[in-house]
Amino acid sequence: MRRTMLYLPGNNPNMLTKGHLFGSDGVILDLEDAVAMVEKDAARILVSKYLKQGEFGSVEVTVRINGIDTEFWKKDLEAIVPMKRLDGIRAPKVDSAETVKILDEEISRLEDKYGVPQGKLKLFCLLETAKGILNAYEIATASPRIAAIIPGGEDLRADLKTERSMDGTELEWARRFVVFAGRAAGVDPLDTVFSRVTDDEGLRKETQFIKQLGFAGKSIIHPNQIRIIHDVFNPTEAEIAKAQKILAAAKEAAERGQGAVTVDGKMVDMPVVKRAEYVLVRAGLA
Repeated sequence: MRRTMLYLPGNNPNMLTKGHLFGSDGVILDLEDAVAMVEKDAARILVSKYLKQGEFGSVEVTVRINGIDTEFWKKDLEAIVPMKRLDGIRAPKVDSAETVKILDEEISRLEDKYGVPQGKLKLFCLLETAKGILNAYEIATASPRIAAIIPGGEDLRADLKTERSMDGTELEWARRFVVFAGRAAGVDPLDTVFSRVTDDEGLRKETQFIKQLGFAGKSIIHPNQIRIIHDVFNPTEAEIAKAQKILAAAKEAAERGQGAVTVDGKMVDMPVVKRAEYVLVRAGLA
């Protein structure tokens, strides 16, 4: 599951040491926006060290590298690809399938160079421009490495020449499009961060909205956001009981050679069964 993926500044040893203990599903060691230009080299060395020696438990570990329009991205990959604890690369400002191809070829070269199994490292693509959003499906299908696509927040707003609103109206269409593209491609659509770290009510409302749209999870910037997002994404006891009842009825119907049954006065067909199965997956019961 990727309900929560927590950004950890790549130049902050304390956060790199403790970040996995907060309970998020994944951590993102950040070499891009969280790191000042003068600290890029030092952060790269520090992140590489923690990937080699640090303890991250069972969480998914990714690194956000600098964009391919900078002088840093190849150095970032050279430093982190050999590290066995790395699960994936979060790439910023991906606006075309060609960008994915460039990243894929360089990662493949480094996997060969350092004896890392080909294809081990997944790609998480940040779509931070209007062009990137419009190319979402092409990006999501550009490489078998793609694990997720993520709409941008502030960078996308800047490219759209708009301002941040309280309810995120300016990003609504982009979010919907990313969900459709991700689901069509068979990769996770993950939402952008919620920047008001003390606004619990706003975070809950936004998380409920993006869950209803079909997102698999959300990027986060503060550990206090984890509990609220997990609470929204985790099925309730009533939802779990209903899903189990539907699956039991469907199994019984299949054994009798029936294609559909009625549960609590409602018809249960294959789409309903699939949703019930997904509920149990999210509950960790399937």
